Amino acid sequence: MPRAHREPLGPHAVALNIKAPTSTPRPPLRFEAADGGRILLRQNTRTVLLAKVEQANQGVHLTRFEGHTSPLPPIRTAHNPNWPHQYARWLEDSPNTPLHPSRWHLYARTTFPPYVWHAPDLVRTWPTAHLDWSAHGWHGIVPLRPLSPPDAPRVKAYRKRAREGTLPPVLLWWVTAFDGWLLLDGHDRAVAALEEGGTPPCVVLARVPDEEDWRRDAAEMTESHGEGNQGDLTFRPRPDTHLAHALAALPYQAAPTRSWPLPGGAAAWDQTAARAMFQFPGD
Repeated sequence: MPRAHREPLGPHAVALNIKAPTSTPRPPLRFEAADGGRILLRQNTRTVLLAKVEQANQGVHLTRFEGHTSPLPPIRTAHNPNWPHQYARWLEDSPNTPLHPSRWHLYARTTFPPYVWHAPDLVRTWPTAHLDWSAHGWHGIVPLRPLSPPDAPRVKAYRKRAREGTLPPVLLWWVTAFDGWLLLDGHDRAVAALEEGGTPPCVVLARVPDEEDWRRDAAEMTESHGEGNQGDLTFRPRPDTHLAHALAALPYQAAPTRSWPLPGGAAAWDQTAARAMFQFPGD
């Protein structure tokens, strides 16, 4: 994968603009999709997750498989003031990365609504789960390996660092198909922070619009704003803070998570699900 052009956004965020000379290659960690709301998450040649969207779009049934490999190397250092920048470098070099040619936003996040980490929207069951969209979306977290018990040795070691405030952030990937995040790295660190009564520090990875897309949206928004004032004889052009804030946010709003066609289509997905003895209610 070619090196990304960096858009520095201060010590707590960075945007990557990855360009490919021709077609977009499939990254090592990628979603593949087939008809009927069938979704598969593949890491290299290994299937790590199967999911299916309910017919009425009320949620997603999913199951996960052992074998997910973190896209980050083991984190030795206790403190790095530029964690998003460091994670970006590691993701660029990783053989297990989800990065593909596009624009990406990595940013530090330490606060979430209570239901994200401290309620059922953190999926603690393994391997199956149901993501409930019926209450205006979901916005929860799906771990890609079983969460360790609180008395696990690694969790105990991380709990001390959580109390000291030196716990490296976990890595979350925003996935629009789930309306939530996948936990890519830091499962034991997350458990440690939660056991200490806190929220895990996070670096969030999200795909954001390509430049031509957000510039087109900005032009349309500006034109629409101007048209709304036509015919007002008292109108005087002046700075509009709401419009300015909306325009400034456009380049970093989450874009749809990319997926690729599943080889073999729905039949291949069904065969994989059957081998896993995975059955969806109502199907």
